Amino acid sequence: MVEVHNFAYGILNPGLAYLMSCLGCFLGLQCTQRARALAGAARARWLLLAAVSIGVTGIWVMHFIAMLGFTIGGQLIQYNVPYTILSMVIAVAVVAVGLLIVGFGGDGLRPLLLGGTILGIGVAGMHYMGMWAMRMPDTMHWNPGLVLLSVIIAIVAGTAALWAALRLHGGTLVLLGASLVMGVAVSGMHYTGMAALHVDSAPGSGMLSMGSGVSATSFLLPLILGISILTFLVTAVVTLAPTPEEIREDAALMERISRLSSELGQAPEPLARGAKSVTAGDRSAWNRPDPQR
Repeated sequence: MVEVHNFAYGILNPGLAYLMSCLGCFLGLQCTQRARALAGAARARWLLLAAVSIGVTGIWVMHFIAMLGFTIGGQLIQYNVPYTILSMVIAVAVVAVGLLIVGFGGDGLRPLLLGGTILGIGVAGMHYMGMWAMRMPDTMHWNPGLVLLSVIIAIVAGTAALWAALRLHGGTLVLLGASLVMGVAVSGMHYTGMAALHVDSAPGSGMLSMGSGVSATSFLLPLILGISILTFLVTAVVTLAPTPEEIREDAALMERISRLSSELGQAPEPLARGAKSVTAGDRSAWNRPDPQR
């Protein structure tokens, strides 16, 4: 059996991987809070953006930053490009399915458990697909017990993530705390799966025949850096977007405009257009008590 190292650079890789996981989860929770304040296609768009944030940054980037610290003495580990990209697609897809199931499935326990199970199995699949993308002259095999444990951790973590995403109420500190917990869960699943990996020395085995690979520094590291920069840009966009409270206030204002239009016997659209100019000039006028109530 070949000796492997998961912490070749000490605390740097697991620490940075954890921070990126927390950032992706926090950004995803911000998106889901806005999704809860909306309905229909608008809710779906925010949920899909949350899936990209959690799936790519919170899970996939975390996994491969941690994998940069995985080394085998005297060997160069390469990565198969199609399998690596496929693992990222899997991460986004399963998170999206889980969020959409819970986001449109109601508040019951059944959609939460279904979405969490799908999410957990998908995240575990993404993890092992990412490991399978490694190319080396040795053979890899896994401890079945630890593999099962990693899948269970992924399902529990996925269910908790969905609950937090669409049930948790609170401000930035609450979301930050939930993101820190989600980061621990994702990291715990990753390193449990890595502990299940064993490498046997078998020069000339079939691993390299499955397809050529590229080194981490020429492919994986630039890809991670690019996604990380994109993540910070998306963070800025989400920060500038209306908050859930502002979305609800706007919806309540439009509902009141529609009700007043109905009471006055006028068409809602012209009144709504007139209300925009009033709001721009003196928004407080729409917050005064209705004397007819």
